[in-house]
Amino acid sequence: MNRLVAAVVAGLITLLPFAAPALSETPEKPKLELGVGGKPLLYYLPLTIAERKGFFKEEGLDVTINDFGGGAKSLQALIGGSVDAVTGAYEHTIRMQQKGQAIEAVLELGRFPGIVVAVAAAKADSVKAVKDLQGLKIGITAPGSSTHLTMLYLLAKAGVDPDSVAFVGVGGGASAVAAIENGQVDAIVHLDPVISKLEADKAVKILVDTRTEAGTLAVYGATNPAATLYLKDDFIKANPKTTQALVNALMKALKWLGKATPEDIAATVPQEYWLGDKALYLRALTASMPTYSQTGIITDTGEKSMLDFLAVVDPVFKTAKIDLAKTFDATFAKAAAAAIK
Repeated sequence: MNRLVAAVVAGLITLLPFAAPALSETPEKPKLELGVGGKPLLYYLPLTIAERKGFFKEEGLDVTINDFGGGAKSLQALIGGSVDAVTGAYEHTIRMQQKGQAIEAVLELGRFPGIVVAVAAAKADSVKAVKDLQGLKIGITAPGSSTHLTMLYLLAKAGVDPDSVAFVGVGGGASAVAAIENGQVDAIVHLDPVISKLEADKAVKILVDTRTEAGTLAVYGATNPAATLYLKDDFIKANPKTTQALVNALMKALKWLGKATPEDIAATVPQEYWLGDKALYLRALTASMPTYSQTGIITDTGEKSMLDFLAVVDPVFKTAKIDLAKTFDATFAKAAAAAIK
């Protein structure tokens, strides 16, 4: 009888679905607050995938995601201590080092910015290039965000005084679409799916597009790292297992995205991400898929490209002593990549 029971139990066990094993040791701080500026944007898609596919839980983490109006606000939350980690633009680590704040990226999520500059259709006849934006209202996700800095960079390269335009924070989703379609702004610097929605509605004309390698090289002359996972340096040192667990979860998301179809992704994210149009969202995914990191590691060329970008946006970086080696630690990404196939 005991043998029969044992056999039945063993058989049932083989039928049970097994969760993927955690790759990291038990995290020092399993309950975490993570900040992001515009979670529905495809810029941050790996974060949503890690959440929806249960990759954080697989790594022993209970992650609460706080969605702020823009990347600058999530950075402020990290500095202020209300979040433990941020998925945000790599350039934040350089800017904070210049200000004496030790912030370090540990995983690259996006290798191209994916940022697009578009002019409202009503202005398309008079605005043919960035230099023609002078005197207009330009929508950005939030002041100080990567969209804001990208526009400042492009204006500087075009010889346009940034004080000659008016920047308007339009947020990260439907509010950004409405800002263009209601005439609140004349142009917009944004990401997918917002851009693809505006294109589908024939509401804009594209001026600059960094969703592809060719578009990124045309703007920056090199690859330009975008979204990353970054944390305070003292948190990383005090919580290396927790940091590794976060990196593992997001690396799993990158690996999953590398094999997924747009249909797979659309079925995984919340339906509100579609902005009311699944077909549109699928087009946006197709346009943005090249932007995601294939290795999780920022190249030396990418780091230098970002510093050069900041030197154009803010003259202080022309003379600032920045140690780029302290802005990105590849140790955790390499460990995750070696363990995840």
